[in-house]
Amino acid sequence: MLKVLLVDDDLDFCDAAAQLITLMGHDVTVSNSLSEAHTALKHTRFSNILLDFMLPDGSGLHLIDHFKDDPDAPHITLITGHPSVKNIMAGLCGPKVNYLIKPINKADLEAAIKTNVASTVAKSDRHFGCLVGESAPMQELYTMIERVARTPANVMLMGESGVGKEVVAQAIHNASNASRGAQSRLVAANCGAFSRELIGSELFGHEKGAFTGAVARKIGFFEQAEGGSLFLDEVTEMPIDMQPNLLRVLETNKVTRVGGVKEIDIDCRVISATNRTTEDLAENNVLREDLYFRLAVFPIHIPPLRKRKEDIPLLAEHFLADLNEQNGCAYQFTPAQIEKLTQYDWPGNVRELRHAIHRAFIMSDPTGTEVALPSDFSSPFTKVKKAEPGISAGVKIDEMEKELIRTTLEHLDGDKPQAAEMLGISLKTLYNRLNKYGELTSE
Repeated sequence: MLKVLLVDDDLDFCDAAAQLITLMGHDVTVSNSLSEAHTALKHTRFSNILLDFMLPDGSGLHLIDHFKDDPDAPHITLITGHPSVKNIMAGLCGPKVNYLIKPINKADLEAAIKTNVASTVAKSDRHFGCLVGESAPMQELYTMIERVARTPANVMLMGESGVGKEVVAQAIHNASNASRGAQSRLVAANCGAFSRELIGSELFGHEKGAFTGAVARKIGFFEQAEGGSLFLDEVTEMPIDMQPNLLRVLETNKVTRVGGVKEIDIDCRVISATNRTTEDLAENNVLREDLYFRLAVFPIHIPPLRKRKEDIPLLAEHFLADLNEQNGCAYQFTPAQIEKLTQYDWPGNVRELRHAIHRAFIMSDPTGTEVALPSDFSSPFTKVKKAEPGISAGVKIDEMEKELIRTTLEHLDGDKPQAAEMLGISLKTLYNRLNKYGELTSE
């Protein structure tokens, strides 16, 4: 139950609104002027204030000004009968102020209070200060982060593009700092962005005059991360012939700057990341085996978004709350929109979801409160992936059928009745095909 302060001099409106708020299960206090509102605030801490723009003894903005230095200020919904007020005042009142235009119904009130609560929840429910999600796969991830945070072990993060590997790296670093009571740095380096000529200089540093253009000493990423964590993104994109240098640093905990002779002790946890599968690592010679075992002392597989769909509403509300706060808006999703977001597979994972919501936010009507979701979420990259069936000319029909069944079952997490329906065959036929291909598993 929330404590709501309703400030308005329209007595009929106050009676109706107070009844609606009470029916929602919240405790409401009514004030008909600024002075009454200030009196109420002296005795009660409110989570929400519904505030008329024009009051008998002044503007509602004076009450907003009362909270300007309060970090725990209540969420305020400014009520007005003039649509132009929203656009005029949006830049003045800050991110915790929403807007409603009279006449107001129950849905409007529910939406305003729900949006305000969602904004608070979005911040408080971030695990390790940065991760959002309550699904079983995420709970397993949180457990692994807690366990490894108590050790200095190197971690390799594996998962599809867009799952949030850098955010997980930040979570591991935050948890490590918390367990040690430290305030160390997380330094990020993208191994795929380094040129072959400069990768040694970027990671290990160089001395002045080490090569043409080295006009001053450079401190490398390993030294910058001293006492903290070094995040090596796209580590498998490092040239294979450069990997022995990284291996030696991991084995000795010492670096030698390019052009230098002195070994420098380093102390940092290395968190590496790749979007390649373990099979890809083994088959395509992109990472030395000995380096893998040094980097992946504790490997963590981050689940794709389609494997934790119950987290999609939380992530969507989280992203929207951030955008609302940054721009002083009060947009919200309808239940149908949340369902639409949840049903999509998001092949680009969390990154794609965030992009879609940002685009929808930009396209939303500035005089309304509903987010303008697009009719189609797919990107050019999604369409290319869908056009690639994983087979080529000359493949036998049985192999094509086998691949189609395998892909469908994988997409539906092994749900055979649903797979049969999607494939347009009977469940019995599906079982016959699985028996034929030797892929029938026991139930």
